[in-house]
This record gives sequence, structure tokens and C-alpha cells, in this order.
Amino acid sequence: MNLRLIHARAQSRREFLAASGKFSLGAIALQSLMGKGFAADAQNPLAPKAAPLPSKVKAVIYLAMSGAPSQHDLFDWKPELVKHHMEDCPDELMKGQTFAFIKGKPKLLGSPYKFAQHGQSGAWVSELLPGFASITDDVALIRSMNTDQFNHAPAELFLYTGNMRSGAASMGSWLTYGLGSENQDLPGFVVMLSGGTDPTGGKSLWGSGFLPSVYQGVQCRAAGEPILFANNPAGMSRESRRRSLDALKTLNEAEAQTFGDPETLTRIQQYELAYRMQLAVPEVMDIAKEPEAIRTMYGAKPGEASFANNCLLARRLVEKGVRFVQLYDWGWDVHGTGSGDDLITGLSNKCRQTDQAAAALVQDLKQRGLLDSTLVVWGGEFGRTPMNEARGGSTFLGRDHHPHAFSIWMAGGGVKPGIVFGATDDFGYHITQDKVTVRDLQATILHLMGFDPYRFSYRYQGLNQRLIGPTNEGQIVKGILA
Repeated sequence: MNLRLIHARAQSRREFLAASGKFSLGAIALQSLMGKGFAADAQNPLAPKAAPLPSKVKAVIYLAMSGAPSQHDLFDWKPELVKHHMEDCPDELMKGQTFAFIKGKPKLLGSPYKFAQHGQSGAWVSELLPGFASITDDVALIRSMNTDQFNHAPAELFLYTGNMRSGAASMGSWLTYGLGSENQDLPGFVVMLSGGTDPTGGKSLWGSGFLPSVYQGVQCRAAGEPILFANNPAGMSRESRRRSLDALKTLNEAEAQTFGDPETLTRIQQYELAYRMQLAVPEVMDIAKEPEAIRTMYGAKPGEASFANNCLLARRLVEKGVRFVQLYDWGWDVHGTGSGDDLITGLSNKCRQTDQAAAALVQDLKQRGLLDSTLVVWGGEFGRTPMNEARGGSTFLGRDHHPHAFSIWMAGGGVKPGIVFGATDDFGYHITQDKVTVRDLQATILHLMGFDPYRFSYRYQGLNQRLIGPTNEGQIVKGILA
């Protein structure tokens, strides 16, 4: 038996090159990989970093309404739709169009809700959103969003990761990679869910993709154990945990020194962060410590798993230095197949569950002097049709998927407050003014955070990967910048 031959066959290519000598090609390549940028972050990849460009914004809170809110019933008032309610849809709107569920020639669907103008901009806002109506002077309402995806999962992946397929790095991961975290006892990127289930795009929406996994989102819960599997096993004391982590750190540091794999450094950081979070996370996630007036302002109740609690927690997290907080609220998919997903019951319920808290978040950040340094974004992955879906002959009012035009709003640092940006035609079908694509939105968020969206990249598989994709089609939306 030739033990040397067996050992040689068992070696990986990396092990062989690393063991071949100080001046081997493998050693030279490894030293190249561990250049200044790699070495600077070797001990702590989440160390806070200055943005490459001047920026007041330090944190992002993204309120992701999973399922696509109906802009016609919330933000984009169309009297012509009401005038022609339940008339056949004009042929010019149907020609060459593909829908997820609409069959045949549908009927136009006017909103059943009243609208009124609010704020200095005179923004038309639905009666379903009294909270939003109270903050119109603090936000930029964009009514001309556009995407090229009309199914939920690809549209969410495209919006939040820059690619309609799983495997790309999420927006929160990109910003944590670029800026680190200001609080070393908390994750740099936190995700919280409401609405009863995960968003349609799944956990890939907050994955790190090709970036080191230390930058992926950490899911926290408003009720129960804040972070699953972070606590010590039964019978293990905190002191025992510390000793075991010290031993693991020594072994992992030796492996990192030998092979230079950044995922080994990620492993070290994740163990250490989990240890620190055992004390820091329960403290920051305890909303019972908030004054009763603040909890009432949000509609938050300790111990509940709700969007209201998550909004209050988002403010507490950015106040403590967390870089990116994303709140996914599921249930906005109003197809009208029954009372649970129609415009009358389903949509009004979602607005009742979220409107007060979203408005309170903006107001609370403002009164604490945090709004100038925090960017708040609210929106879904696409819009809804101006026609009634009537799937299978349903008599409940509902709208199908619509990628051509939808509405979002933004508030905070660098965003011009009290404006309405963009417009759609009389039926809200096509954009007629100031079109904003998903790529434009991504480029604008990166710009507001102090990055050049065209240069901010990560080398992977021989390409400079970017959140905005391989082309320069995404443009910074200068019309909404303060």
C-alpha cells in the first residue's frame, strides 16, 4: 500500500497548490487573493466602512408588500375607470398583452373607494390609507414604476436581488458588504415577516448569493425566540459556550491561514456574532420597554407577530446601528377569487393591518431626528390591472398582475419630500410621464447610500457582478432627489 499515493489522490487542488511551496503558483495566487482589501476585512468583515461617495443616509428600512398592492385603489386615482366601470376593456389595451389569469375580454374595474387630495402636493390618496394621507408631505410618491416580470417570485427576486432567478445577492447583502454594520453585537441585515408566511420569492430574497454568507439577512421574530437556534443548548452555560468558541476559533483561524477561504472567516464571525446576539438581540427586540404612547402610535402589542410590531422594531434596530432592515408583509395578492383576496375585504384588511404602523414609522423617525439618515421604501413587486379578473366567473372584485405601471413611496435621507412623481394614462395602464424601472430604483437606492451604482461590484465567475445587472440601463432618478 502506497500511503503517499493515497494521500496525494485525496488532496484537493487547493490543498496541493497551497502545500507546493512559498513561491508556487498556488501560493502566489493565494497572496493575490489576500491582498489589501481582503486582509483589511479578514478579522471582521462587518466592520463599519465609509461610503465611497458623500451621503447622509446610514440605514435603509424597506417595507416590502409581498403580493403587489393595487395602485388603482390606493394611490393612482382614475375617475375614467369609475366612469366606465364594468364596461368592456378597450381593444387597444388588450392587443398583444399577456396576463397571468385573465381570459377573454375583461371588464374595466373602477375603484370602489373614495379618494381625496392631501398635503402640499395634492396627492390623491384612498380612504383606505388615512395614515399615509397624514405623511404625504414627508414622502415622494412614485406612480410610474415599471418591471418586466409579471409573476410573483421572479418579480420579487428581480426587485430585491437584481436577478429573476435565485442565487444573486440581495440588496441588503450588497449594502452590508459595502458599508459593514455600525453595531457589532447585532446583524448588519435583519429581516422580519408578517402576514402568516414567507414572501413568494422565499428566503432567497435576503440571501447573500455569491457574496460571502456573513452578509446574508438574519431573520428575526417579534414573538417567541427572536432568532432561532442562537441560544445555548440545554445544559451548556455561557462560560462553556465561550470556551468552545475559543477552541473553534483557533482551529478555523489555522484553516483560514492555510487555505485563505473567506467562508472560513465568515464561519468565525457568525459564531462570534451569535454569541454576542444572545444578549443584544433580546434587549433590542423587547418593545415592552417602549413608552405606551409610542406603542399606541404604531398599534404595536408586545408578544404579537404583527407588521406593527415589526415597524417599531425596525426603528429600534436602525437606532442601534443596524444597516438594512427589511419587513416582508404577505397577503396583497388581490385576485378576487373569494372574500379573503378581494378588493372589498382582502385589500381593506391589509391596509388596516399596515397603514397606521407604516405612517408611524416615518413620523417616529422624524421626531427622533433619524429620518434624514434613514431611507424608508414602501412597495410591492408589480401592480394590478385596471380590469376585473373574474377568474372562473367569480363575482368578487379583484385585479390580475400588471407589470407596466405601479406605485411605491420613499421617504428620508436624500429624497425630496412632499412630491408626486410620474403619471399613468386615464386607465392607469401605461406610464405617460417619468417612467421608473426596477433597475432605476436599485441605482437610486445605491446612490442615496453613497455608491456609484455602475462601479459597485463583486468579482464572481470572471465577471464584475452588480445589483443593477450587467448593463447600464438603470438610471438614478434625479427627479426625486432632494
